[in-house]
Amino acid sequence: MRELLPLFPLDRVLFPGEALPLYAFEERHRRMVRDVLDGPGPGCIGVIAIREGRESGTGGVRALHEIGCTATLRQAKEQDDGRFVLVTVGTKRFRLAGLDHSRPYPRGEVDLLGEDTGDQTAARLTALAVHRAFRAYVEALAGPGAGPVQIPDLSGDPVGLSYLVAETMILDLPVKQSLLAEPDALCRLTTERALLARETTLLRTFPSTPAPGLSRSRYSSN
Repeated sequence: MRELLPLFPLDRVLFPGEALPLYAFEERHRRMVRDVLDGPGPGCIGVIAIREGRESGTGGVRALHEIGCTATLRQAKEQDDGRFVLVTVGTKRFRLAGLDHSRPYPRGEVDLLGEDTGDQTAARLTALAVHRAFRAYVEALAGPGAGPVQIPDLSGDPVGLSYLVAETMILDLPVKQSLLAEPDALCRLTTERALLARETTLLRTFPSTPAPGLSRSRYSSN
């Protein structure tokens, strides 16, 4: 069913189940939060990654990715100056079908997407392999001498595990976006298995931590 959803474009990807704090300081975002809080039912906005442009400043947002994730408001605290500090959690993926600019903030015509596992037997087997590879990745990321790593055992929940791995891994935005857009958990886990093997090898070979956001940062002479 198509819905009209307030959009909060960001230079990041949100996954279902992921906690996301937000700071609404621009007037358009303050208006959006007030409208959402005054509306019926649980407050919900659409977080979607920026394909071209930036969150604020000259030029602004020029293009958005097609797949985003709804963010349910868990807490909204208004500051004395009218700004909002928000605590949200990713809920459902959506596909952006169109944009509505009739309000100061953008709204998206969106189709909510279901969560398919794919072939269940293959998904369970792949989830077991990804869980082992994810533990090795986190241990390599922590470095030698960091002690035992505690990872939730979601091998029996292929969908949940696929999003936990996608959320946690240090990856470029386009890679994270492609994981969000995968059609089912099996496809996502299969891609993650290869990514985990590659990134774990790199972490064990080179001592530095990846900095995926560096290529999207503007140059500064400071």
